[in-house]
Amino acid sequence: MTTLPSTDVYDSDLRRRPLITEFQNFWRYRGLIKLLVVRDLTVRYKRSVLGVWWTILNPALTIAVLWIVFSNFFGKQGELDEPYIVYLTAGILIATYFTQGVIAAGSAIVNSRNVLIKIYIPPEIFSLSAGVAAAAHFIISLVPMLLLQVLTGQGIPWTVILVPIPLFFMLMLVTGLGLLIASAAVYFRDVIDIAKVITQLLNYLIPTFWTIDFISDSPKALALVEGNPLYSFLVVFRSWAYGGPDASAWLVGVMAMSGLVALTLGVYVFSRNWRRVVVRL
Repeated sequence: MTTLPSTDVYDSDLRRRPLITEFQNFWRYRGLIKLLVVRDLTVRYKRSVLGVWWTILNPALTIAVLWIVFSNFFGKQGELDEPYIVYLTAGILIATYFTQGVIAAGSAIVNSRNVLIKIYIPPEIFSLSAGVAAAAHFIISLVPMLLLQVLTGQGIPWTVILVPIPLFFMLMLVTGLGLLIASAAVYFRDVIDIAKVITQLLNYLIPTFWTIDFISDSPKALALVEGNPLYSFLVVFRSWAYGGPDASAWLVGVMAMSGLVALTLGVYVFSRNWRRVVVRL
């Protein structure tokens, strides 16, 4: 007697357990997440001559332009212990990862409407996969930064092996914020455009191309910058990636807490509204 493989049955009347169900889905659909990430990495540059090399070239061109423009203002000798090009590259990579991750995760569910209205797939899977794809782009973009560290004599410290830690918590941050945006985007599509403006504002409020000494005489400005959750990610990343100023335990804690709170809040809000989210697609 042949035994048929078990098949999952979707019960639309089954209530979700906030947080628990979503995290179970993240693990249960890990194969689909991997497939969606691979699709993102291949399809995005499918018709491009350079292909996935645009992942490296795109931020490299941005960094080159900003370096030419700002090196004489913020990269003067004595202001930094590291080469300005390395300092700038680290800032641009973190800012790009944050912006791309949040916007991609926030718009992933709306963009996947044609799939979600036909078959049952937990919608939050698309937001998480978008965040993971942004993390993959970030990892690829680390290659030229490490090369710059070698070429400029900065070197690669042993602490570079700790870089996956801020990468992981940043994934939590962008996925959580993305789910919050996704929950609102099905009601007001303009939310995504507003999110783009806000993410850019947050990026300008961290020392990406400028140095913290630039605002050292303004306590209010310092408080505004240091209160930006992205600031902790940037300082920790710079410290561990190329041996920048040591990151305090406080900043490491803020980084971890920001990621955990954002993911928990985003998952919880989405869990409470997911039925209405799907219906309005």
